[in-house]
Amino acid sequence: MTPTLTRALPDNDIQTRSVFWWMVVTTLLLLIPLTARAEETIISHAYSYFGTPKYGADFPHLDYVNPDAPKGGEIVIASESGTFDSFNPYARKGVAGALASINIERLLTSTADEIGTSYGLLAESLEYPEDQSWVIFTLRPEAQFADGSPVTAEDVVFTHNLFMEQGLISFREGVSRIIANVEALDPARVKFTFQPDGSVRDRISQAGSTPVMSKAWFEKTGARLDESRLEQALGTGPYMLDSYKINQRIVYKRNPDYWGRDLPINKGRWNFDTIRIEYFADSNSAFEGFTSGSYTFRVENSSKEWATSYDFPEVRSGQVIKAELHDGSQASGQGFVFNMRRPKFQDIRVRDAIGLMFNFTWSNEALFYGIYERVNSFAENSYLEATGTPSPEELALLEPLADKLPEGALGEAIMAPTSGARQFDRKNARQASALLDDAGWIVGDDGIRRNAKGDTLRVEFLTFSPTFDRVINPYVENLRNIGVDAILNRVDTSQFVDRRYAFDYDIITDQLAFGYEPGSNLAQSFGSKEAAVSVFNSPGVADPAVDELIDMIRNAQSKEDLVIAARALDRVMRALKIMVPQWYKDKHTVAYYDQFEHPDPLPPYDLGYLDFWWFNADKAAKLKADGVLR
Repeated sequence: MTPTLTRALPDNDIQTRSVFWWMVVTTLLLLIPLTARAEETIISHAYSYFGTPKYGADFPHLDYVNPDAPKGGEIVIASESGTFDSFNPYARKGVAGALASINIERLLTSTADEIGTSYGLLAESLEYPEDQSWVIFTLRPEAQFADGSPVTAEDVVFTHNLFMEQGLISFREGVSRIIANVEALDPARVKFTFQPDGSVRDRISQAGSTPVMSKAWFEKTGARLDESRLEQALGTGPYMLDSYKINQRIVYKRNPDYWGRDLPINKGRWNFDTIRIEYFADSNSAFEGFTSGSYTFRVENSSKEWATSYDFPEVRSGQVIKAELHDGSQASGQGFVFNMRRPKFQDIRVRDAIGLMFNFTWSNEALFYGIYERVNSFAENSYLEATGTPSPEELALLEPLADKLPEGALGEAIMAPTSGARQFDRKNARQASALLDDAGWIVGDDGIRRNAKGDTLRVEFLTFSPTFDRVINPYVENLRNIGVDAILNRVDTSQFVDRRYAFDYDIITDQLAFGYEPGSNLAQSFGSKEAAVSVFNSPGVADPAVDELIDMIRNAQSKEDLVIAARALDRVMRALKIMVPQWYKDKHTVAYYDQFEHPDPLPPYDLGYLDFWWFNADKAAKLKADGVLR
């Protein structure tokens, strides 16, 4: 809204009044461009490109929280990675400790019951013109770092520039295509100016997601963003590092002086006094730790454990709650991902053949106890998933790209291969063998496939967790039965991270979901320009049709246009067969000692056990009195 200036004039001073209005009219004529810009400026507490934010400027608290949730107690969770040697989550070097960024906040934040809207956190408001060529964030005057120093616009500018100078190359590349410049207008206001040819839809959300850390802390310590360190950067978040013991545990404590504790966006949240992470060498020892009370909350990712192991006395007595809670979020798009930077995987026939030999039907029944569904889409369990044949609107996008599309992209949405009840599906094996023969990988006298150069078709599944051994080993056996020299190589966590970032792998398990309102993130995950450098583009996708569809998604002017373009991209990505789809379930499978409570119902897009659950001191005292917990 354009501010109005009023001035009282003496009624009997006709000359003064005439001169005054002449000056006003002249000034307005001179300032027409400025006034027009001012009238187009939007000032808001929240941002949504496609719609109206659910929560108004005066909302008292989020709908899904308990605003009166008590503060206190401790929640203890587990890490099965076995190791950590850093508290810098932004560096390639080292293995960051669990929740290493828990003390870092951003200008805007999202909620668990809404898609595509961001609300002010460090920023109390944002101002931008209709063309979104820039945005100005006004910081909350009460915002402060954990040491009590105020958050200023200079801290925002410094952190942005730090990421641009020392952050991951793929992150820098993506952000630099959107943000041209960041400047402090005064201590409380920071302005982001955007690249004129960058995606309009991604601009403000990208700027608002800027992590904010203390400029003074970095200058005092000399720390770098691209180096590992056993100290958290100074942030503003509700928790901060309390103590740690390398490879054993990490403890975060709630900051009693947390600046944002009374904000409406934070009411009923961040309720535990401490969050402790216990480290275990593998999943077996982690589960044993849970049964003995070494930690108190477990998200169960093993279908075998969920089906067979939760029969210990505390579960039977109700002292440990075993629960399946609805998960309405988009599936993670998890799969065995091919590294297509390697020549052997650049032939789609090879990828197709290897995909045929993973028997999900047998795995689900024999290994997963039937609790999973097969992933087919990069937007599984959401409105962006492509189904059936393309709609007329999808065809309008796809047909001009027909000469660039992989086979099958214009037909029925491609589904993951089906298999029989036995581990080795002979029908799929014959089809896979024919594909490999056509691709020039011929079985030799020793039963191993080689190409005309004599190279062996060797396929390494790289992993760091023994949890997947029981899944991958039968897959490896199936592949070896058709002449593929397949192996499972399980390495330690640090070696896996190093090889992952160096693209030194054949096949890894990764998650490639689009997200609900995809935009520039797709370029980082699947764009040709990022294929060589982006750690987010694990398969190394570099496809011209994919690039064009990503641009359509980034430039979508309505939610309807976005959905159509995303479904079209889903069809193409599935036809490219860049991964062997794995599995998902639409439930959170959790177990916890009966001292925690949560809102009912939970929001659709987040379990939130570290966020908006709380501790029941009376129940905890009873567990201790009964000798269940120490």
